[in-house]
Amino acid sequence: MDFNVKCGDPEKLRSACVVVGVSAPRRLSAAAERLDKASQGQLGELLKSGDIGTDCGNTTLIHSPRGGIQAKRILVVGCGKDKQLAPKAFIKIARAATAAVENSGAGDALSYLAELEVADRDLAWKARQTVTASRAAVYAFDELKSDAKPAKHPLRRLSVGVSSHEHVDEAQDGVRSGVAIANGIDLARTLGNRPGNRCTPSDLAQQAQDLKKTFSALKVEILEEKDMEKLGMGSLLSVARGSREPAKLIVMQYNGGKKGDKPVVLVGKGVTFDSGGISLKPGAAMDEMKFDMCGAASVFGSVSAVAELKLPINLVGIVPATENLPDGSATKPGDVVTSMSGQTIEVLNTDAEGRLILCDALTYAKKFDPDVVIDIATLTGACVVALGHHALGLLGNDQPLADALLAAGQTACDRAWQLPLWDEYDEALSSNFADMANIGGRSAGTITAACFLGRFTGDYRWAHLDIAGVAWDTGKNKGATGRPVSLLMQYLLDRTAD
Repeated sequence: MDFNVKCGDPEKLRSACVVVGVSAPRRLSAAAERLDKASQGQLGELLKSGDIGTDCGNTTLIHSPRGGIQAKRILVVGCGKDKQLAPKAFIKIARAATAAVENSGAGDALSYLAELEVADRDLAWKARQTVTASRAAVYAFDELKSDAKPAKHPLRRLSVGVSSHEHVDEAQDGVRSGVAIANGIDLARTLGNRPGNRCTPSDLAQQAQDLKKTFSALKVEILEEKDMEKLGMGSLLSVARGSREPAKLIVMQYNGGKKGDKPVVLVGKGVTFDSGGISLKPGAAMDEMKFDMCGAASVFGSVSAVAELKLPINLVGIVPATENLPDGSATKPGDVVTSMSGQTIEVLNTDAEGRLILCDALTYAKKFDPDVVIDIATLTGACVVALGHHALGLLGNDQPLADALLAAGQTACDRAWQLPLWDEYDEALSSNFADMANIGGRSAGTITAACFLGRFTGDYRWAHLDIAGVAWDTGKNKGATGRPVSLLMQYLLDRTAD
């Protein structure tokens, strides 16, 4: 789907479908009022008779509108009762509108939803969210279906409508950033949705090389197992011992900032399939363990979006990638491994493997002299218990960084919730046989997992994002969500705006 900006009155611009909003009880948006006037009161009549629903996200399609309206159809989207929309409500409306247009047969559409008033959000944000919500509405993972049936009349172009020329540049900036972020989200979702036999560590390494071909500003380095052995990454390699697929440490560098500026480093957990190893998981829903690399997928999506936007920032993406499988050579509960940092780890549970690969990647991140390091991981089931499927967990050793990420999540509607990282929790990791254990018991599992990672991040400002509850949906709509690419990109955009 292509996106652009059009300036003009909604009744005068040609399109297959023009999209406007209405609110309860009978309140027309500015664009809807213009269409109502041009159609001799058609929208008002339908609204009064109850033929147009005003509940948030409700859509009503009007074919062959009256009067001199140049559009072939009008799609009216309900905005609820509030005069000023909440940001989440706007995203819901934009997504519902695109889904309805996609089903209408219209090949192009002109949306004036960005002119709706949204609390504490500007036009650029509304244009960006129109793009990302629209792309989310039409996303489908069908690359492995032999009988995939695309829409007969897909929506090929969506224009963001503005009524004043003075708003065009701002809207175009929003559309431009929205397209890049949507591309990054789609990439993250697609990588997450691919099964373990189609998304191995080697496949992720090839994906990095493909990004390099697309964006010449990217520098890619792939560390093989022999390279990791030389670096002393015994913790990461201990997870890979049960798999026939070789582990990879994928490093993507983008230098768009000033020479000498310290980079932002993103570290994404890339367990392409997690059986639990010797500490085998229950069989139910184990297929969803292909999503255990969604942290890595979010790094790929963010690096892609940053490179596409050519942001003035230095960024490093690090992805430790491996499978976690049971085998005669697999790490056993009770084994002691030595991390790249030199610290020894007693592996009490091989299903707590994400922290074992992340700790070596976090130690490796020091070589880039980072300004901040953010790791993203589907790390703990405890985070799902604590926060459900709405907010991701946030912990770290630097409050200004945590505050910036929390603010970015609020702006992007990709919210995080901060949990404490107190010394008292760290005591749960004590071991009789090594410097630390890789688990701290059932209590506060998300926090003690972060405490473990914190033992490898003392040399820089660091934040940990536990996305176990938000990285994918289950049930009928099973699939990767692409979170938290939106949060990460908002954080990076905020940094470049300073």
